[in-house]
Amino acid sequence: MKKRLLFAGLFALLFGIECLIALYVRDRFIRPYLGDMLVTVLLYFFVRIWVPQGVRRLSLWIFFFAVAVEVSQHLWLAALLGIEHIPAARIILGSTFDRKDIACYGAGCLLTAWLERRCPAFGRDEK
Repeated sequence: MKKRLLFAGLFALLFGIECLIALYVRDRFIRPYLGDMLVTVLLYFFVRIWVPQGVRRLSLWIFFFAVAVEVSQHLWLAALLGIEHIPAARIILGSTFDRKDIACYGAGCLLTAWLERRCPAFGRDEK
């Protein structure tokens, strides 16, 4: 239960930071790069709320998911599905492909993998 609360709190904090970045930051570094890096960390904390004991290679799975979303942008998936006019779909699926985003996702996933190794509270529970 303690781990769930830890991850829920970190998720809420990071979600708030991401919202602030999305609403108020209009620069060429924090919003496009740091925001993309933090979104993978946000996803990591979200999964850990529901699976507090951890998932083997969770950081890698999140990276694959983020890359799949980025590739869906390259393929114009929202337009193919006819949902590009729905604001929530544009936010979730994104609208523009950028290879640099993949590097940012990788950096975020490396950060979560590092946290798992260095911080006992983040580590996977061994069975």
